[in-house]
Amino acid sequence: MASADLRQALNCSICRRIYTDPVILGCGHNFCRVCIERVLDTQEGSGVYTCPDCRAECQERPALIRNITLCKIVGSFLSTQPDQEKTGIFCTYCVDSPVPAAKSCLHCEASLCDNHLREHSKSAEHVLCDPTTALGNRKCSVHKKILEYYCTEDAACICESCRLDREHHGHQVEMLDEASEKKKEKLRNVLQKLTTMREDNEKRVQSLQVRRREGQGKAAGVTERVTALFRDIRRQLEDLEKRVLSEISRREQRVSLPVSDLIQQLEIKKDELSGKMRHIEELCNMSDPVTVLQEPDTGDLCYTKDRKRQYSQVYDAGDLDVGLISETLHTGMSDIIRGINVYFFMQGPTDIVLDVTTAGDYIQISGDRKTASRSHKTMNRPETPERFQNDQVISTRRFSSGRHYWEVDVRKSGNWRVGMCYPSIDRGGDQSLIGNNNKSWCLCKKWHNHYSVIHDNTEIRVADDIPCDRVRVYLDYEAGQLSFHVMCDTIRHLHTYTATLTEPLHAALYVWCINDCITVSG
Repeated sequence: MASADLRQALNCSICRRIYTDPVILGCGHNFCRVCIERVLDTQEGSGVYTCPDCRAECQERPALIRNITLCKIVGSFLSTQPDQEKTGIFCTYCVDSPVPAAKSCLHCEASLCDNHLREHSKSAEHVLCDPTTALGNRKCSVHKKILEYYCTEDAACICESCRLDREHHGHQVEMLDEASEKKKEKLRNVLQKLTTMREDNEKRVQSLQVRRREGQGKAAGVTERVTALFRDIRRQLEDLEKRVLSEISRREQRVSLPVSDLIQQLEIKKDELSGKMRHIEELCNMSDPVTVLQEPDTGDLCYTKDRKRQYSQVYDAGDLDVGLISETLHTGMSDIIRGINVYFFMQGPTDIVLDVTTAGDYIQISGDRKTASRSHKTMNRPETPERFQNDQVISTRRFSSGRHYWEVDVRKSGNWRVGMCYPSIDRGGDQSLIGNNNKSWCLCKKWHNHYSVIHDNTEIRVADDIPCDRVRVYLDYEAGQLSFHVMCDTIRHLHTYTATLTEPLHAALYVWCINDCITVSG
């Protein structure tokens, strides 16, 4: 197909120009989306909608479906045409067929192809520009003159007459091209900043996506481990149930067998006694005294001592030994719990001892070095590089590997901070307070039971109005995770920090109010 014929086939029948965002109606005809929407708007309220080409009717406004194939054909066609064709702006004077415009005249408010441009007036008032459809926007709405200047004080494009008017008199004005270049330069700077921000955001998104994938992978691994653990627990519980039930059965037999033997002997004895009773009754009913007197004595009808002892031993054996069965059950359950702890590498609470050499001079340390109290008087301790100048103390023990947790009793303290820090933390100034630097992490409680976590002087509020007596701090050094929990009705997780740990960590306490105290229980 010739280029001209293809161009004609790609023309919208409404605007007579190449399709822009072509859509297709149910009847199969194509139009520019803007063109057909404008036609349908005019038909609104008439009760019927018709196709501009075939007059096909429909009662409801037809849905406009984008013709993707036609969009691709138009794009491919325009990519092979000169730049004028790509603008979609055609010569105003070429009425027989659309010819791409080479320039637009602001004075004539018309677009011209190369042929008509050669015949166009060359006078100064006929200002030519790149092809545009917004010709009216290039003229002053008041004086109908071409806009030539930019008033910087009013941020407005003005013509020569506007520049001389009182409204802009004395204002700083610039030529449009000059003002445009200045604004472009500002826009380029903004674009550069936006580009940098977008790149930063992309990096953060990628980092978060990596972290999410790591979290999902870790969760999948933990899920698999927990599933296997519960499967093993169910197996162990079934084995324990069988073992305990077998023990119960064994002990039941141990008790019941002697009883069964004695019952059998007593049944035999009962039969013997019944026979003797019948014989005695017969003797008692005899009238012949000689026969009665000649009958031998019946002997001792009572239990022998051996029989009494046997009967007593059976009763002394008692019922099932529930205590031994409970011990078997308890031992089995303890083994299962111990296996769970080993499975997850969990240890018991870590023993924490407070380091008196680091305690602030108003912090009193108990004899067992488990409690830190805020005193109203100084302890008169010697000043050393290790000692904090605020109301703070850290533990003697440092953690550089493994998983650990420790707890503190905070019921006797109003405002406090509990956390962990590097040994290189500052010992003086506001920046030395745990949480106020990048070398420490803490959970902080303020008045009204408001809880926050703080690191690098950045505070995150995590909970409100939780009555709490105990705080648990959990450390997974290899994973770089530090978690804070409060022990109320249940263990409640508040926050977990994840970081690349570069030094060992010490437990750290801060007591603010006089007579308040914090006790380490783990």
